[in-house]
Amino acid sequence: MKRIDDPMIPLAQRVRGLEMPWNRALSSTTGPAGAATALGPWHPQEFSAECVETIPEAGDMMVFVFRRMDGAPLAFRSGQYINIDFPVHGSDAEPVSRSYSISSAPTEPWTFSITIKRDPKGLVSTWAHESLRVGAVLEMLGPVGAFHLADYDRRARYLLLAAGAGITPLMSMVRTIHSLPGQADVVLLYHGSAPDRFAFAEELDFLARADFRIEVIYTLGDRAQGDRALADESAGAGSVWVGKTGRLSTALLEEVVPDANGRQVFACGPEGYLNTATQCLREVGVDDTSVFMEFFSGDRATRREYAEEVALAGEIAEEIASSTEEYYEQQPAALEMYEPEYTADGPVETTGDPVEAVDALAEVPFEPEVEVVVADAEAVATVETDPGTASAGDVMSADVESDDETTVVDPATFATVGEGEHTMAFVRSELNVRVASDEFVLDAARAAGVKIGANCQEGMCGSCKVVKLDGDVDMNHQGGIRAREIEAGKFLPCCSTALSDLIIDA
Repeated sequence: MKRIDDPMIPLAQRVRGLEMPWNRALSSTTGPAGAATALGPWHPQEFSAECVETIPEAGDMMVFVFRRMDGAPLAFRSGQYINIDFPVHGSDAEPVSRSYSISSAPTEPWTFSITIKRDPKGLVSTWAHESLRVGAVLEMLGPVGAFHLADYDRRARYLLLAAGAGITPLMSMVRTIHSLPGQADVVLLYHGSAPDRFAFAEELDFLARADFRIEVIYTLGDRAQGDRALADESAGAGSVWVGKTGRLSTALLEEVVPDANGRQVFACGPEGYLNTATQCLREVGVDDTSVFMEFFSGDRATRREYAEEVALAGEIAEEIASSTEEYYEQQPAALEMYEPEYTADGPVETTGDPVEAVDALAEVPFEPEVEVVVADAEAVATVETDPGTASAGDVMSADVESDDETTVVDPATFATVGEGEHTMAFVRSELNVRVASDEFVLDAARAAGVKIGANCQEGMCGSCKVVKLDGDVDMNHQGGIRAREIEAGKFLPCCSTALSDLIIDA
């Protein structure tokens, strides 16, 4: 057998650093190929995506795999998230918006996955685990977020800190690094509550064995010795926990990653965990400029930051969708990108085989495929006015129309309460409410007894969304409503003031 240093055996080589596949398109002078530009994460978009697979994971988590309905790849950076509308209360009710990190790698963009941890008290997570199945189509906005790997990193030395569900964006990073050539040095320190609660453990173990650039270290919290010696069913009865124990600490960091101060740190998890990480990293000499954090739960300020990111992404997507042709004509060759065809109703969906959910372990049946079409009847509301007779102080009549019947309502017959410059006619509640120009619509409505559900009351969650049949409002939302919803006449009364008389479907 030849020695490893035999001059006749060429040395293994790698390119220096880590470079994302779209990075060179940024500096291209001739214009890159279409396939390359399709992967460029240039901007957030509003799109529909279809669930094509569900995969149970450890730690009460479920992986949901999607593909875009317009046939485009989802271009994003490892660590970013998307904002999703979930029809928790049914297809005819307003969806509930939540943001989830993408756990798949952008180097495999034709499908993408999110991983949702089930919270027994959580509205959306419980619904997703129980009701989100293959074939479901959800409305999405993204990618969003500044928590991601760089497009090019000459050194590519990382420390990834994960606690519980915080593994999801870091999983995207690990998968991406493994899929790319180049020098990299990755240490993942992964905290879990029990030996069988580490999501993606089997894949992480494989990656650590197959890729010498990746090291994975598991650690449990503070537990009695008896708890630490729990048997791992996957390893056989009687096996003993061989990972680390103890909460995140300066001593733990110094033990498992003594060169932490020479690495970029990406940390994700609950607020308490990240607060501890901030302190420990400073104590081992890591500069704050090298630390990037993603809060999976946080205080009011943290949630507002996320809402502002989503709101900004929505504005960008709206501007691009409303002036698609002009926008792309103005881009230099280096920034040409994939863009689906648009109609007045939005992106054109591609055609393909219909989705049929089957047992993932079942044999492929030899039977003809049958397409199942589900009809979705949506109620619409219209307003009939006579411009020649209506004045600024008039409250106009409205027709509330559905597939079954049309009900004509006349606000002139409603009782009027409150004080203010403008009148809001609530057609379902059959009540006129006077509102001041500096008073939020929701506050005036609730004071008058009009029932409108609301949670955050800051324009973030979208739970108070209603249809404005007529009139103008000044709305200052924080990401709780999409551009197409505003165009359809919807608004958030919690963060809106009246600019004129209003007719509201509530």
